Formats: sequence, C-alpha cells, structure tokens
Amino acid sequence: MPNINEIANSAKDNADKLGIKKFDIYGSTVDDTNVQVDQGEPKQVKASNRSGVTVRVWNEDNTMGVTSTTDVDPKGLELALKTAYEASFFGVKENVPDFSPEATVPIPNKPQNKAPQAPVAELIEKLLVAEKELLAAHPAIKGVPYNGLSQRDIDRFYLNSDGAVRTESHSLASVYLYSKTEEEGKKPRSAGAYRINQSLDNLDINGCIKETADKTISHLNYEKIKTGKYRVVFSAEAFLSLLGAFSNLFNAQSILDNQSLSTPDDLGKQIASPLISVSDDALHPANVGAETFDGEGTPTRQISLIENGVLTGFLHSAGTAKRLNAQPTGNASIGAKVSVSPNFYHVFSTATPEQEFSLDTAENVIFIDDLQALHAGVKSLQGSFSLPFDGWLVNKGVRTSIESATVAGDFLELLKSIIYVEKEAELTPGGVCPKIWVNELSITGE
Repeated sequence: MPNINEIANSAKDNADKLGIKKFDIYGSTVDDTNVQVDQGEPKQVKASNRSGVTVRVWNEDNTMGVTSTTDVDPKGLELALKTAYEASFFGVKENVPDFSPEATVPIPNKPQNKAPQAPVAELIEKLLVAEKELLAAHPAIKGVPYNGLSQRDIDRFYLNSDGAVRTESHSLASVYLYSKTEEEGKKPRSAGAYRINQSLDNLDINGCIKETADKTISHLNYEKIKTGKYRVVFSAEAFLSLLGAFSNLFNAQSILDNQSLSTPDDLGKQIASPLISVSDDALHPANVGAETFDGEGTPTRQISLIENGVLTGFLHSAGTAKRLNAQPTGNASIGAKVSVSPNFYHVFSTATPEQEFSLDTAENVIFIDDLQALHAGVKSLQGSFSLPFDGWLVNKGVRTSIESATVAGDFLELLKSIIYVEKEAELTPGGVCPKIWVNELSITGE
C-alpha cells in the first residue's frame, strides 16, 4: 500500500497545479490467496493483488466528474484528476453528490494488526486434510466438489480537499466446504459450511468439517413432503439471505428511486412482529472484517432499522441523507452514482415472547437451512418469493431430510408472522442472527 500521506500531498500538489479546488479520492488494495483441492490434489491456486482508486472532482459550477485508476503514483494521480475534471462538465446537474458532512469526524483508532500470511503450501495442506476427513466421515460422501481456503489483506483509504484523511487495514481468512453423496438408487445429497476469522491460525477448520459432515449425513435418508401450510423455522443464514434479498426496504437510495417496498413516510410504522429487531452494525464485535468508514469517508456505526417490529431507520449515503433530511450512516460506496448497501446485519429480540418454541419439542415444523436461486425466485419490488430450499421436517427433535421442495410467501407478511426469535445467535457471512420461527408459510413438495 503506498503511503497515504504521500498520496494526499501529491494529490493536493497536482490539484493546485490543475486549478482544482474540490476533489476526493477513495482507494483500496486487496492481496488475496485462494486455494481449492479436488480428490487429494491441488485444483487451483489463485493469488492476486488488486489496487483501485476512484477520484471525484467538482468544477466551479459544482458539477462532478469521476474516474477510476489502478495507478496511484504522482503521474497516475495527475492524469486521474485531469480526466475527472474534464468529465465534470458533463456531470449531472441535479442532486450532485457532495462530501459527507462526517468525512472529517474523528474515528477512534483501532490497532491495525495484520495477520502474517501463511505460505500457499500450508493452505493446500490444510485443505487436503479437510477434504480427506470429510470423505472419511461417511461411505456415502464421495466428493467435496466445492471448497476453498483463502487469506486476504485489505488496505483502504479516503481523503478529500477539505482535509479528511482516513486509512485502515485488516486481514481475513476463510474456509468453505461443500460435500456431495452418491448412493445406489438414491438422489445425490449435499450440504456445506463456512468459517471466517482474522487469521488462518485461529480459523475453525475442524468445526467447518464437522458441520458439513453432520449436515450432509442428515440428508441421506430423505422423504417427499406433502404440499401445504407449515410452521417454518429459518436458520440464521436462510433468514439473512431473505433479508438481504429485500434490503431495498431500508435502502434510502432505492426509496428515492421508487425501487423499494418502503416510502419515506413509513418510518415509525409497525412493519413486523414486535418480537424482532434488526440493526446494521458494521462495528459488531463478531464482524471480523469490520470497516470503520465507508466509500465517502463517513464513519460506520450501529443503525437501528427495525425496533420491536417498528421501522426505525434507513441506510444512507451523504446524498440520500441530504435529500431525506437525515444523517449519512456509513453505508455508501463511491462512484459516478453513489450506491448504498448494508454492512453487517444484527437480528435479535428484546421483547418477551408469549411462548417459547424449541425444535426438540415442536411437532411437524419445517427447518429451512439454506435457500437457493435467490436471483431468480425473488420479486424484490412486489415483496414475493418462491425459493427451493434444503431442510428437514422436524418432529419432536427427529429430523427427516426433505427430498425437494419450495417455500413461497410475501416478505412483509412473513415479518408480521414471526412468532419466536431464538436467543442463541449464529455468525454468518452477512451478519449475526438467531433461528427465526414463522407461524405459517406455503411449502410445495415435488
């Protein structure tokens, strides 16, 4: 990563030289190593180092131009500033993006300790062992077609002509395993698991192997299911993937573009069961890749989205906040059109449920572990979904794998039909969430 202060000084010198008064720059460098194996052999080793810088320049008429480059030496920066300045005369005239009012707010400094990168040979060896253990877990497990072990170092920075300078670095390691079975006269069954940590040394690979094996084995004896209405329990990952598919609910940019299930007037309305609360919390202690600022230099924070079922907030960029008379929330990415996206969901309950439920005692509920085909089965502007899933019919603690089925419903109805939010939360790639019980949904068996 080039020195951020050097970039700042060089950008300032170049801007002065070109007569540019107002600009900002966001950049990141990602150093990535990823390995995959297949039947005892390394299948793929990918190492990449990607750098990118986005430069925005405003002219005297306050229209803006944007350019992106991978070149952050003084010459590259000069060219980028010049190109963005020339582009600024063709920029939009309405709702022109501006600096975030919080780009210069101090952020408490976290120690930026990067984990040392392990050699590629060690990554391959660890993954080969994981594959071998999975294949040995049950005679029906014949392969681990999808797997990966990766480590990544990330450096990011933001600076602007008002004196904002932000920088941070962190490391991530993650493992993914997905195994498949083959048995005479039976359909192949599969299941997967995922783990993430700051360093390879602390990555729970064994937990990932065990979860993948247990889930895969639990799907071996499957049965067809009758079509009908069932009480449904969503795993953390399944619920968060639905929440993500309908994240336009909270997205101020989508709301302003009329591409959302919400309108600005919906704040303060009851949109879900009083048992559920949702926040977007980039700084949640469980979020290992936590970012302290967004693409516009706004500090990230905890944003309450739903509180005891009431819609309490939207995710904002500096531009949407200005138009909706709110504060930016640290959810923006920089570009010609600034986009807004969630950082890390935290789903929980502070309300006392009328009744507690448990998979150990409940009768004939469907436990959905994993939803598929989200890109195809979700109508995000109608609020409806119809999705194939992996899961079990659970009867007093006994799980029977479901051969194949789809779950369908309306997301806003689903939120209102939540009857229980479990206490124990799970960490997934998209956030922290417990199991969520929904009174009734339509399940179609094959």
